[in-house]
Amino acid sequence: MTVLHSFLFRTGARRFVPFLALAFLACGSVHGQVPEYSGADPLASTPAKETAVLAGGCFWGVDAVFKHVRGVKEVSSGYSGGEASTAQYETVSTGRTGHAESVKVVFDPSKVTYAQLLRVFFSVATDPTQLNRQGPDVGTQYRSVIFYGDDAQKEIAQNYIAQLDKAGIYRHPIVTQVVPLQHFYEAEYYHQDYLAHNTDNPYIIYNDLPKLRALKKEFPELYRP
Repeated sequence: MTVLHSFLFRTGARRFVPFLALAFLACGSVHGQVPEYSGADPLASTPAKETAVLAGGCFWGVDAVFKHVRGVKEVSSGYSGGEASTAQYETVSTGRTGHAESVKVVFDPSKVTYAQLLRVFFSVATDPTQLNRQGPDVGTQYRSVIFYGDDAQKEIAQNYIAQLDKAGIYRHPIVTQVVPLQHFYEAEYYHQDYLAHNTDNPYIIYNDLPKLRALKKEFPELYRP
């Protein structure tokens, strides 16, 4: 990875963070392509709505990735893991609230499965081997987490992580947490669909647009413009 000796002010917080030229599939963490989930998680026979809540670093890029996945109906950025009273961006950014920047993904299980969403998550949305950080962003608010909504999601998430670790897919152990979803608090309006409205932002250019290119390249059958 190339370290750029400059700093970027992230909208919504009066703080600076260093940024890196970062594309997760190119950073050397993964041995080849992340395989499909080996367990059972078939497409549903009829259209429906299900929800996945995932955290994998700054929510701008994770949000954008899942907005381009076939079968996803809506995506929103927010906070999970802490209390309602601390679910504000500047407070969460202290790293002392228990919250992680998260995305809520509402999807049609007859079009895309939960396991397929996790495969995208592990492949292009986040580096699951980075502890309490993602690339240039450091702190517990940027940790990798799967917030499961029921026992079926919990089983798939835990089994998939065990499968990937056993296969040695990554050069380092997966540190993604698998914890029950308590609440999802939607983030401030200016964080919603941030990438689409800020494609010239240097942070987006170096950290998040590569994720969309990787999604299109690695998952053409799931990618939608």
